[in-house]
Amino acid sequence: MAQHIATIDWQRGSDDFLDKRYHRAHTWRFDGGATVAASSSPHVVPLPYSDAAAVDPEEAYVAALSSCHMLWFLDIASRAGWRVNRYTDAAAGTMAKDAEGRWVVSHVQLRPVTVFDAAHAPSAEVLADLHHQAHAACFLANSVRTQIDCAPALAVEGG
Repeated sequence: MAQHIATIDWQRGSDDFLDKRYHRAHTWRFDGGATVAASSSPHVVPLPYSDAAAVDPEEAYVAALSSCHMLWFLDIASRAGWRVNRYTDAAAGTMAKDAEGRWVVSHVQLRPVTVFDAAHAPSAEVLADLHHQAHAACFLANSVRTQIDCAPALAVEGG
């Protein structure tokens, strides 16, 4: 069984804290050495207490789902003999209240554009099936309650 480590570090600094006027900027450090500037979303905690330039948990959640889907898609496409030249996903997550009135990321829309060689591009039906297989295999999609769907776009180059 694999274990994945992320260390989240926040320090109060000189902020009072008890007056609720403290910064939310913090860092994420991953076991491979990457460090990411993180913060609450300015949609949740207004500026200047959030850092709009940093990654917020909701963005990271959407990015993680998109990344997991992409990695499975690339693996499945490669094993099936499809040569992928480029893959871009402008994934979007939507916040809404659930049945209990709690705010949740209720929907994640994956919108991958996959670029193949013109001479070797799958049909739209095959592309949809590759994405369906990727979704079924994605560890994160299998781990969350959020509705996750995929609206792929086919692109070709050369030719």
